[in-house]
Amino acid sequence: MTELLDGGERLGRGELAALQLERLRSTLRHAYAHVDFYRRSFDAAGVHPDDCRSLADLARFPFTVKSDLRDEYPFGMFAVDRSRVRRLHASSGTTGLPTVVGYTEGDLEVWADVVARSLRAAGARPGHRVHVAYGYGLFTGGLGAHYGAERLGCTVIPASGGMTARQVRLILDFQPEVIMVTPSYMLTLLDEFERQGVDPRSTSLKVGVFGAEPWTEAMREEIEERFAIDAVDIYGLSEVMGPGVAQECVETKDGLHIWEDHFFPEVVDPITGEVLPDGEEGELVFTSLTKEAMPVVRYRTRDLTRLLPGTARPAFRRMEKVTGRSDDLIILRGVNLFPTQVEEIVLRTPAVAPHFQLRLTREGRLDSLTVRAEARADATSEERAEAARTIAREVKDGIGVSVGVEVVDPETLERSVGKLRRIVDLREK
Repeated sequence: MTELLDGGERLGRGELAALQLERLRSTLRHAYAHVDFYRRSFDAAGVHPDDCRSLADLARFPFTVKSDLRDEYPFGMFAVDRSRVRRLHASSGTTGLPTVVGYTEGDLEVWADVVARSLRAAGARPGHRVHVAYGYGLFTGGLGAHYGAERLGCTVIPASGGMTARQVRLILDFQPEVIMVTPSYMLTLLDEFERQGVDPRSTSLKVGVFGAEPWTEAMREEIEERFAIDAVDIYGLSEVMGPGVAQECVETKDGLHIWEDHFFPEVVDPITGEVLPDGEEGELVFTSLTKEAMPVVRYRTRDLTRLLPGTARPAFRRMEKVTGRSDDLIILRGVNLFPTQVEEIVLRTPAVAPHFQLRLTREGRLDSLTVRAEARADATSEERAEAARTIAREVKDGIGVSVGVEVVDPETLERSVGKLRRIVDLREK
């Protein structure tokens, strides 16, 4: 296996730490010199790039949050002249102005390299066909996966999202070994295979690389069993780079190795901002180490995880699979609840499919939550009723809050063609 690793993956921890410090100091100087936001932010906090003499000194520097990027819309966070920017991406902007990110030619090279590294860790090899069903366009998923697969030497099938019946036909005709897609849309494809009378286990697919949304071990088991593939996690976010920041290795499937030669991770207490030791759960924070166009310093991702020692790639620490975001947290009558907790219950309940949605309403002064889960096609009315009782009981016993449960007809809930919308908030603002 070692002959497949690149130079960065062969680093020892000491060599990696020295490289990180060198790149971190350069990033801080670059951001301070060329981004007004960082100059103001550092000055207000009373720190200067020269104050960073060790990796631990990074904790002295202020955080960057998504609203900062929106406040600087569109190009205020760029650290190079716009003539050097070769590509722009942006978030959807559904909750306000989009966050805009830019890439120099060098940034695009690094991005392709880390995605290629990720795909190799996932089990892809040169010559494999890779079906990319992430959305193309301003979303970073499609193009990030595309150029990384080409860098590895794969043949890319740029399917993008949507047109589900056509996706199935392309998979059957072009026979890819690898698919890159959101896990929720993989379930939508599963429904379409079965609708067309095709056994999903009979396809050419060997590896699924799933990202862009939290998913659980129960969903992994569901996908692996019903598709007969290896399902592995990829992590990234546009503000830091895009897909390829961290990757789960197919041989271990024990969390995502962070490519720490390009992205420096911290985990902090979501309330106090205090840096937590490895092994403790908190909010993931990233500082880019090699980005030119738009360096980010201590960017708060809102993703909840913990840092663990490396295994399949010993030089790089792992992040535990993200199963929740601090901004996805539902506080229902004083009880904290994440959609992934409900997902685990739904997936192990007989007679219901993996498709569900959480609907928040307000009755008087109290918030109420209803779990809407689809019945499997062959479920009887008695089995549906028992499934509803089971889900309500397990949410009450396992999470500690009472919820309503509706088991609805198959193919009733909205299907995902990108990031899944798990929570529907119907409360009056």
